[in-house]
Amino acid sequence: MPWPEPVTLRGAHVTLEPLTQARHDEFVEAVRDGELWNLWYTFIPTPDKMQAEIDKRLAQQKQGTMLPFAVIEPGSGKAVGMTTYMNVDAEQRRVEIGSTWYRKSVQRTALNTECKLLLLSHAFEQLGCIAVEFRTHYLNQQSRRAIERLGARLDGILRNHRRSSDGTLRDTCVYSIIESEWPAVRSHLRHQLATRAATSL
Repeated sequence: MPWPEPVTLRGAHVTLEPLTQARHDEFVEAVRDGELWNLWYTFIPTPDKMQAEIDKRLAQQKQGTMLPFAVIEPGSGKAVGMTTYMNVDAEQRRVEIGSTWYRKSVQRTALNTECKLLLLSHAFEQLGCIAVEFRTHYLNQQSRRAIERLGARLDGILRNHRRSSDGTLRDTCVYSIIESEWPAVRSHLRHQLATRAATSL
């Protein structure tokens, strides 16, 4: 059996379902909200390359290195982004949560917080992970602050780690949450989620 297996994760503010091409048009609509592909420090597909992006993620799933999800907003029932378990290490029980993007209108909402809570809960409590990683561009201060707010700690910086979409060399910040830290991080995320949900009422 593959590890991790495809699964649907449900919360009050978001549903994560296995990625398929069936949501293609919804992803195109979502990525146009804020023209997310113009963010130079990250890799987000343009509308015309959405099908190729879905195919790429599904191919990595077949190879056992990724488990991709569609991020669904319960109210509309539509896809508002993507996220994944990536760099899957089945032997060591480690995953990275990454290749994540959301349409602009749902960023910094309870949806994002609950998305991370669902993924981390499944990783530590069902998959038995010993650590979960997060990686981002050194200069992506918004992403770094968001990862740090989760309770993840900076492990280090991979210098000249990869090329960005504009050809510049990227330094990658590597963060992680380890198994022993999960109970405290879980309590912290639940508090954050309750606070965000209350302010959105």
